[in-house]
Amino acid sequence: MVKGISRRVVVVDSPDQRFFEQAIFIVRNDAAGEGVTSRELVEEAKRVARSYAGSGHGRLSRAWRDLSPALYTLMGAAGIGLVWLVVALI
Repeated sequence: MVKGISRRVVVVDSPDQRFFEQAIFIVRNDAAGEGVTSRELVEEAKRVARSYAGSGHGRLSRAWRDLSPALYTLMGAAGIGLVWLVVALI
């Protein structure tokens, strides 16, 4: 069925396209009347898409994800060094 109504949409591309390519948000007709800019619409769409995609993750997992790979390397080396030290002392 085709309706004769035009709608405004915001399309957000997925950063990880393993499951989804895009998210499509249909903008409410009265959103433009509230003084909302197109930039604000896009930012809100991105925020909502991120919140749905990462709803099962807490603040701690986000902190782990934001760590530098160099820090991961140092933590791994320290862990292996600690295991080696425990085995050597036994």
